[in-house]
Amino acid sequence: MPKEKTTRKPKARVERKKKDPNAPKRGLSAYMFFANDNREKVREENPGITFGQVGKMLGEKWKALNDTDRRPYEEKAATDKKRYEDEKASYAAGAAASDEESS
Repeated sequence: MPKEKTTRKPKARVERKKKDPNAPKRGLSAYMFFANDNREKVREENPGITFGQVGKMLGEKWKALNDTDRRPYEEKAATDKKRYEDEKASYAAGAAASDEESS
């Protein structure tokens, strides 16, 4: 028996607000600082490795690190988070001030 045809309503597309290119960039995580520092070493040790394999190896190395080896990366991440929060606060204050002027 043939299937019954059902009619589906097309979903309405939700218009997303465009991201402001002047908005501050988010802070990097401790892992991202670690990965940025060690990515080239992994590539040199394993020539011909694929992009996904590099990520896997970096993840394994990150998991194997003890707390003392992670501390510098966590400190960098905390500093970067503070930078982001400061930039975000000043950006929001500037946006609020420009909204008041345009009203």
